[in-house]
Amino acid sequence: MDARLNVFGNPVAGKFLKYLTSAGKVLADSTLPAATQELVRLRASQINGCAFCTDMHTKEAALAGETATRLNLVAVWREATVFTEAERAALELAEQGTRIADAAGGVSDEVWANAVKHYDEDQLAALVSAIALINAFNRLNVIIQQPAGDYQPGQFG
Repeated sequence: MDARLNVFGNPVAGKFLKYLTSAGKVLADSTLPAATQELVRLRASQINGCAFCTDMHTKEAALAGETATRLNLVAVWREATVFTEAERAALELAEQGTRIADAAGGVSDEVWANAVKHYDEDQLAALVSAIALINAFNRLNVIIQQPAGDYQPGQFG
């Protein structure tokens, strides 16, 4: 299976990806825990049906020390006992921030207030930015049908 568009070979798409990737570097330097960032990326990618990003962030999280149990339970985090209250707040924010069209009014005040209990303002800025960024990557990959399964951790530096 090949992608509809070679984003790595197209100069316009390549330049766009360069900017998206640089935005991600800001998040890597934030105080938002790396594990939380990967869990949020994974959950949004699952919701959006982005096979490429689901593959990528599962592997990156595993390389960073995330357990198979937690990775396998991200899709059903509400019923799982392996996530902290802070991670659960981030996952809920990621879900509502990803499913904006499904909720009249977007992210609820209750979900936002729960996130505020666990994260300071800089971490909230990073969390919101991470959700927005992964949704952008997801949409790009879903539109072009980027194939999944061959991603190697660290392959994009």
